[in-house]
Amino acid sequence: MPDRQQAPRRRSEISALLEIARDLTASLAAEDRYARLLGTIRRVIPCDAACLLRLEEEGLVAVAAHGLVPAALDRRYNRHEHPRLDVILRSTEPVRFPPDSPLADPFDGLLEEDPHALEHIHACLGCALTEGGEVVGALTADALEPHAFDHLDMRFLATLGALAGAAMRTTSLIEALERRVEHRGRVARELHRHAIETSGDMIGASPALRRLLDDVAMVARSDLNVLITGETGVGKERVAHQVHDLSPRHDEALIHVNCAALPEAIAESELFGHVAGAFTGALHERAGKFEVADGGTLFLDEIGELPLSLQPKLLRALESGEIQRVGSDLPHRVDVRVIAATNRDLEREVGRGRFRADLYHRLAVFPLRVPPLRERREDVPLLAAHFADTARRRLGLGPVRLSEALRSRLATADWPGNVREIENLIGRGVLRASRGREAGEPVSVDVAHIDLGTAPERVQGTDELSAAPEPPGTLPRPLRERVREYERRLVADALERHGGSWAAAGRELGLHRSNLYHLARRLGLRE
Repeated sequence: MPDRQQAPRRRSEISALLEIARDLTASLAAEDRYARLLGTIRRVIPCDAACLLRLEEEGLVAVAAHGLVPAALDRRYNRHEHPRLDVILRSTEPVRFPPDSPLADPFDGLLEEDPHALEHIHACLGCALTEGGEVVGALTADALEPHAFDHLDMRFLATLGALAGAAMRTTSLIEALERRVEHRGRVARELHRHAIETSGDMIGASPALRRLLDDVAMVARSDLNVLITGETGVGKERVAHQVHDLSPRHDEALIHVNCAALPEAIAESELFGHVAGAFTGALHERAGKFEVADGGTLFLDEIGELPLSLQPKLLRALESGEIQRVGSDLPHRVDVRVIAATNRDLEREVGRGRFRADLYHRLAVFPLRVPPLRERREDVPLLAAHFADTARRRLGLGPVRLSEALRSRLATADWPGNVREIENLIGRGVLRASRGREAGEPVSVDVAHIDLGTAPERVQGTDELSAAPEPPGTLPRPLRERVREYERRLVADALERHGGSWAAAGRELGLHRSNLYHLARRLGLRE
């Protein structure tokens, strides 16, 4: 007959196994499943500390713990750096270490009550968690009383390990599905928030544009990183969309990040995410843009504005495919193709120490230069007609015609703002020409309806103060007035180069955005 003192323990063990088995089919979140699994195990293995770990490649990640400090859950335990864990994973049977084992305990220094108690003689056991003959994780337990585990039945522990392994595999599958659903939700929200009119082919038939489109089609089929360069307004974002749309990743998301609009204080969190409590205001964990773009493409617009402090972290993500959320030691692997764009000369920025050379070469695996509009003047009539039709549809107008005089004027313009400038100019012209017209009535746009040539004069250099000569017969303007005019031109030119981004213009001019706002108001450039 079984020992009467053993009967209650046997009933407790059977009850624990049944509870784990029932939880296999229960509707529980992954975090709750791990907590319940560890709680059930602790009832039959009395201990001061216990940890449930999931095997990921050559490392173990803690998914639930008892008696350990919170930092224990943020670490990755490499099996080759922790001999006890390696022994547990290699063993086909549960392992009970001698109380005076010379092997270091992986949780020494992490005990909640007495951090370094595990340096001394203590009881320690471990069990590899298996499912279908494959090791999926490990269970460890520590007790400060050296003989606390002497009574445990190794056969029961083996059964517990197999059942717990099945529970861990089930939980991992459910967790993967939850992450996939969450990822899809983040992607949908991101695409909705960044919804812009970027569909369709680039407009034009000039040789310069055809060469660009040939290069786009060629590189799109690969998975190479792409660096798109060109002046403000040439259509770098449209080129990025073309590369993504023609790539094998076209069914996945293209996530857009404007690096010039990222405040340096939160730029790392925006790109790589953060865990709860990582900094003031981080109440919940949050995925960064790299995780949102996993499986798809990440478009880093205005990459030349990325703070130097963040460039090494971006380089690591490009080199290894691994990122770390702010406040976490655990790396996340992501599969992301990066397309970057800039209107800066990055090679010159590298020479000036403003951009890392290794990051530049990692980004510019395949450079694409988008030609300015003055190099593809043949495309101006096609672009003008396209934007006129776009404005017609937006305003609900009838047919829109551009006069011959206007066409001639457009063909000879300098277009410092490139495609964006012609789009805005034609849109304003159609709106003015439609004043007083009934819905559906034809609209004719003439030179009088456009404001070409009124943009702020472009400053060629900033090393010396220059001003237009005073008209003959007039007194020279006071120095203060001429300085204000020069400042006005500098600010307006910086804003034009950066597409109206006050943050980017401020960085170029060495001013904080709020100070630039105040200066612009004083100069009459902002209300």
